[in-house]
Amino acid sequence: MSADRRQALQHFMRHLAAAVSTAGLYPISHSQVKNLCRLALASLVDAIGSDTEIKIIRIEDELVADGLPLERSMYAARLAGMLKSGGVGHLRIRRQVAEHELLSLIESLAKKGKGGNELCSSENIRLGQVEVRSVRAAEGISLADWASGQAGIGVSAEEMALFMEMYENVRKRKRLDVVGLSEIVTVFIDAFVNDADPFLALAPLRAMDEYTYTHSTNVCILNLAQATAMGIVGAQLHDIGIAAMLHDVGKLFIPEEILNKTGKLSEAEWEIIRRHPVTGAHYLLDIPGVPRLAVVTAFEHHMRYDMRGYPKVKAGSWRPNIASQMTAISDIYDSLRTKRVYSKAEDFMVVENVLREEAGSQLNPGLVDNFLRIMARHHAREGGGGGSQEKPA
Repeated sequence: MSADRRQALQHFMRHLAAAVSTAGLYPISHSQVKNLCRLALASLVDAIGSDTEIKIIRIEDELVADGLPLERSMYAARLAGMLKSGGVGHLRIRRQVAEHELLSLIESLAKKGKGGNELCSSENIRLGQVEVRSVRAAEGISLADWASGQAGIGVSAEEMALFMEMYENVRKRKRLDVVGLSEIVTVFIDAFVNDADPFLALAPLRAMDEYTYTHSTNVCILNLAQATAMGIVGAQLHDIGIAAMLHDVGKLFIPEEILNKTGKLSEAEWEIIRRHPVTGAHYLLDIPGVPRLAVVTAFEHHMRYDMRGYPKVKAGSWRPNIASQMTAISDIYDSLRTKRVYSKAEDFMVVENVLREEAGSQLNPGLVDNFLRIMARHHAREGGGGGSQEKPA
């Protein structure tokens, strides 16, 4: 980001923070609030420049924009505090943002400071937050304990923020940071090796809008659990983790209005969805350092055990890799256990029945048995709890 754009971003934060403070004193229709909103919008447009959007991540009381820490200032600190009070961990604003959307964000932040309702995303302003979801969290484990490793697994909020940043770079057609991704997977593997409870990391990102981040992380944890139970170790285990994190990378190239559509998809939209395994595999092929297994898993994870899925290949000539078959199981499990805008989160018993019904057709029956034994032990330890990941509408 150029010096001019960073200065424009500072102006945006100053006007936005001032607008929120003013909206806390006067009605949202007050001329001063609207004037500050217009000034914030003008500065925001300058800050975005020729890019399609800008992404601001809050890490505790500091802000990071497009991967670079912002200079400490009174305005940055005020905005970070406002986002923190609203439970917002990252803020993504598109260039097409309208004045009324920014005014709505200002009003919501002002009301949240007074104990208002949860903040919501709009078409061009996307909000997300970082949160630990686990039975243990309810028992008093804080995010700080979790991030420092005292809760059993040492994936910090900073590392998760970097993971989100990696995905944003992919969305912008930039090169994937394979080294950073590898380090995150290594942390997960260490949790298994050190007999920590790796399932504490399930859904470490509670995203208001960014389901892809959460889902990829969960599938990685679930795949590592399956592989570890089968005695897979070392480089092969690490490659399975990387492959799981990248299995849905092709979806980052699908328009968000299709991914988040609450109504029925048209046949043309379904065709775009069905192309994401091929798109993802092609993208990964061009990235140095990406394991071959990640390319294969991205391509195969929707093929099905009976080969009736997609993409279509010549009958009798193909059998999906075991990592792809494990990913299919983890994919279905996490999707059913997650509340989204178009579906509710199912109980474990319901998900178990679905997996058993699909065993032998969509899913490998031996791998399903292995997976359900793992999850049964986990749920027995947790007293049948563990909750589910929510995605607010």
